Amino acid sequence: MLQPLRTIESSHSLPSHADVVVIGGGIIGVFTAYFLARRGLSVAVVEKGLIAAEQSSRNWGWCRQLNRDARELPMATKALELWEQFAADTGEDTGFSRCGLLCLSDDEAQIAQWAQWHDLGKSVGVTTQVLSGSEATKRGHATGRKWKGGVYSPSDGTADPAKAAPAVAAAIMKLGGTVLQNCAARGLELEGGRVSGVVTEAGTIKTRTAVLAGGAWASSFCNQLGIRFPLSTLRQSILRIAPVGQQLPPALTTPRVSVTRRSDGSHTLAISGRGRVDPTPQFLRYASKFVPMFAKRWRNVSPGGLQGLRSGHETLKKWRLDEPTPMERMRVLDPKPDAATIRKTLDRATQLLPSLRDAKIINAWAGYVDCTYDGVPAIGEVPEVPGLVLAAGFSGHGFGIGPGAGYLVADLITGAQPFIDPTPLSPTRFSQSAWGKVAEF
Repeated sequence: MLQPLRTIESSHSLPSHADVVVIGGGIIGVFTAYFLARRGLSVAVVEKGLIAAEQSSRNWGWCRQLNRDARELPMATKALELWEQFAADTGEDTGFSRCGLLCLSDDEAQIAQWAQWHDLGKSVGVTTQVLSGSEATKRGHATGRKWKGGVYSPSDGTADPAKAAPAVAAAIMKLGGTVLQNCAARGLELEGGRVSGVVTEAGTIKTRTAVLAGGAWASSFCNQLGIRFPLSTLRQSILRIAPVGQQLPPALTTPRVSVTRRSDGSHTLAISGRGRVDPTPQFLRYASKFVPMFAKRWRNVSPGGLQGLRSGHETLKKWRLDEPTPMERMRVLDPKPDAATIRKTLDRATQLLPSLRDAKIINAWAGYVDCTYDGVPAIGEVPEVPGLVLAAGFSGHGFGIGPGAGYLVADLITGAQPFIDPTPLSPTRFSQSAWGKVAEF
C-alpha cells in the first residue's frame, strides 16, 4: 500500500454478541458504528484488512455540498456539521477544515451548470459564489492565466483520508465498542429469514442487525444471500507530490485536473471522474444497467485489464462459511495505478500550476470506487433479509458524506425520525430501470 494511512490497534477479542455488527471498516462503516455507540448500543466493526485501507484512504478528501446531486445534498450538509462536531466531542484529529472549494473553467456549458446548481443550493441554504471571469481569474491567480468563470464554496472543505476513519475507529473503542481488523465477515446466520448472527473467520457474533458497508465487496457479499445489488467498480489513479513553496488553493478543480492540499502540506493530484473498468464476471452480469452511466462519461471511463478479475472482489462464485473466502485471500484491494493516467495527471497539473514543475513525486496509488448505475448510494434495509441494512455504492462521494451517511443509518436502526427522507436512497430502487436520473461525479 503506497497511500498514507494511520494504523490503529484492534480490539483484543471477538464479542459473543452485539446489538449491531458493522461489516466494513471504511468511513461509512466506522461513522455508522460511532453514532450507534453514541446512542448507547453495543457495536462491533469487523474489517477483513485494516481500517480505511481501501477507498476511504485513497480519495481526494473533499467534504462538499457543492454540485451534489439533490438526493445527496441534505446528507452532505449534515455531514459538514458532524465533521466539526466529531472533533469537538472526541478530540480526535480527522484533518477536517472548512477551507473552501474552488472550481474554475473555460467551458461555458459547465459554468452555466454551476450557476444552475447555485440556485438549487441557495434554495436549501447552501452558500456558493458564482464567479465572473475576472473573479475566477483573481481567485485562481496561482494558475497565472485568465478564466471564463467558476464557482467558490466557502463553507465546504476537506478532511485527511489518512487520518479520518482511523480516528473514528479509535473513538468507537473509547465508547466501549469493538473494532476488529484482519477479521473478515464470511456471511450471515439467519433465523426465520431474519439476521441472527454475523459469521466471521474468528467466530460468530450473535446479532439481530448487520450493516453491510463493504464498499467494492458489497455486491459479491449480497450475492451469497441471493440478493441482486448492481455494482460496478471503477479503478481510479491518484498521485501525491511534496510541498511546494508557492501557496496554492487548498482545494481546486478544473475540467482537466484537480489539486488538493493535505494536512502535511503535500498535494494530491487527480483527474475528476477518470478511471478504468476492469472486466469481471459481476461487471458482465450488470453491464446493461451501467450503459447509461458509461455512455454519459465515455470521455473519462475506459476499459481496464485483469486486475479486477484477479482481486476477487467482483466474483459471482458462492463461498462456504467454514472455509477461507476471497476477502481473506485479498485483505486489501491495492490495485496498480494506471501509468498513462498518472503521466497525464502530472502533465496537466504542471501546465495548470507552473510551480509544480519541480515538485517531487512522493507516491502514486489506485483504488476501486464502488458505483451504482444512478450514481448515488444504497442506504436502507434489504427487503429480502430483515435485519440487514445496506450502506454501499457511494460512487466516489462517500468520504465527504461519511458522517451524514452513518448518522442516517443510525437513525434507521434505532427507529429515530430520519433527518432526511431516506426513500430516494432505498436499495429497492434497483428493481427499476437503469435509464433514470444519473448523478454527476
